[in-house]
Amino acid sequence: MAPTDNPTRTDLGVPAVRPSDETPPIPLQMAPKRRGKPPRHFADLTPEERAASVVEMGEKPFRAKQLAAHYFTHYTSDPAEMTDLPKATRDALATTMFPPLIRPTRRMEADGGTTVKTLWHLFDDAKVESVLMRYPHRTTLCVSSQAGCGMACPFCATGQLGLTRNLSTAEILEQVRAAFRTLDRGEIPGGRARLNNLVFMGMGEPMANYRAVMETVRTLVAPEPQGFGMSARNITVSTVGLVPAMRRLADEGIPVTLALSLHAPDDDLRSELVPINTRFSVDEVLDAARHYFEVTKRRVSIEYALIKDMNDHGWRADLLGKKLNERGRGWVHVNPIPLNPTPGSIWTASDRSVEDEFVARLRGHGIPTTIRDTRGSDIDGACGQLAAEEDDE
Repeated sequence: MAPTDNPTRTDLGVPAVRPSDETPPIPLQMAPKRRGKPPRHFADLTPEERAASVVEMGEKPFRAKQLAAHYFTHYTSDPAEMTDLPKATRDALATTMFPPLIRPTRRMEADGGTTVKTLWHLFDDAKVESVLMRYPHRTTLCVSSQAGCGMACPFCATGQLGLTRNLSTAEILEQVRAAFRTLDRGEIPGGRARLNNLVFMGMGEPMANYRAVMETVRTLVAPEPQGFGMSARNITVSTVGLVPAMRRLADEGIPVTLALSLHAPDDDLRSELVPINTRFSVDEVLDAARHYFEVTKRRVSIEYALIKDMNDHGWRADLLGKKLNERGRGWVHVNPIPLNPTPGSIWTASDRSVEDEFVARLRGHGIPTTIRDTRGSDIDGACGQLAAEEDDE
C-alpha cells in the first residue's frame, strides 16, 4: 500500500492512531529552565588544566597525574584510597578537585541482576538515570546527557518531563566512573569486568548539549591514566536529528557511531512523533546521516521504536527502505525497537507478527535490520520513567 492510498488505516484495515490521540502536543524547548552550574570537577579539566590547578594549590604538577590514575584507572575519588599521597595532601586535593556531583537515590535490577538502573540526584536535586547492562561477551552503559529533555517526543517519558538543564562533562563522566567501579568490583553477576560500550541514549538529546558530550567523548577515549581508554568505535551518540550538530560531529575526527532516532519515514507522522522534524525534515536528517557515513566511513544506525498501529505499517517499512537506498547501499543499519508497553496506552509495542513483517520488508529492500534487544521492561527500563515516578510521589 502506498502512503497516499489510505493514510487513516493500517495494512490490515485497522484504523491508524495518531500521537494526539493519547498525548497533547507540548512545545519544543531548546533552552533549559535552570542554568545553575555544578562545582568545577577534576573530570571537567584537560590534563594541562589539572596540572595547573594542583600547582595553584601549592602542589607539584605530578600530583595531577596521580589523581588521574586514581580516578581513571582505580575509579575512585575517595582520599582514603589514595595512599600514595600524603594524608594532608590527599584530603585537600580530594575536597577541592572532587566535589560530589551525583548521588544514587534509587537502584533497580532486572535480568538476574545483570541489568541495573540507577536514579541519580545531582548537586541541585535535578534527576537523571543511567542503565548498566551486562551481556555474555560485553558490557554496555546507557548514560544521560541532560536532566530532562526539550525535544517533546510524546512517546518518551523524558520528553514529557521537559528540559531542566544540561549536564556538565563531569556529571556525565561520574555516571561512567560509577559503572567502571561497579564492574571492577565484581558487583554485577559474572565476576569482575570492564566497561566495553557506552551509548548516549539516556535522558536528554546529546546533540543539544554538544560541547559537554564531545568533551566527555574525548575523555572516554583518552589513554589511561588521562582518560578511560575506551575505543571510539564502541561509543554511540544518538540524536533525534539536529542536523547542524550531526554535520559538526562528522568533522570531529573521532569515529563514534551515530544513531539517528527516526521513528517514522514520512514527515506527516514524524513531525508529531519527533517534533524537531518541523525544523529538520526526514530527508534533511537522512542526508546529514549519509554525510556522516561519507566523512567517517562509520555505518549509521537508524533507531525505530515500533508503536502499535501508529508507525509499524508495512508501507512505512517500504518507504523507509526506499529512502535509505536512494542514498546508497551499505551505509546504514536499522534497529527496530519494541516499545516498552504501557498498559491501557496507545504507546505500546507492536504485535510480534507486525514486527516480523516490518523487519522482513526492510530486509527485502536489502537493508541490514536487527531487532534491538530490550532490557529492563520490568524496572521501567525506558529512561525518564523513574524520574517521572518520583515527581508524581
